[in-house]
Amino acid sequence: MKRILILTGDGGEGYESWYAIHRFREEGFEPVVAAPSKRRLHMVLHDFEEGWDTYIEKPGYGVVADATVAEVSADNFDAVLVIGGRAPEYLRHNAHVIALIRAFDEQEKWLFSICHGIQVLNAAGVVKGRKVTCYEHVRSEVEQCGGEWLKPQAVRDGRIVTAQTWESHPEFYREVMACLRS
Repeated sequence: MKRILILTGDGGEGYESWYAIHRFREEGFEPVVAAPSKRRLHMVLHDFEEGWDTYIEKPGYGVVADATVAEVSADNFDAVLVIGGRAPEYLRHNAHVIALIRAFDEQEKWLFSICHGIQVLNAAGVVKGRKVTCYEHVRSEVEQCGGEWLKPQAVRDGRIVTAQTWESHPEFYREVMACLRS
């Protein structure tokens, strides 16, 4: 059974998290949620409303972290998925998270990210020279890290698959599942 590590934390996008957990279970894979703390996480819901120039944030469905990022190892997983929302803002400064992403990359395992999750891949240095996508307002960070931002809802470059937002789920998970079945 393939095991997928899902990285998130407080302020992570709840819909992206639950969609991932359910899709992986549906396919017979084992999703494991890891965060800085092993507990029920405070998740958020980001949405787009008329009259706003940016997204709005509301409390979202909570997610229980199965493990802490310090307890998990890339050796025990087939892939990692970094969830978006606000969690990547602080996860990218967590030494354990960065070491995990680099270990997945060094072991040539799948790296998946959605929305702001790219901030963690940027901080780990794995975006340089790659074609990726993410939420359009994180594009400048991708480019500053040496990546090439593309407009499609989901982009695969080698072992990295990225998506713009939760609105990209159909395109993103078609590609993710194809990778995991290969």
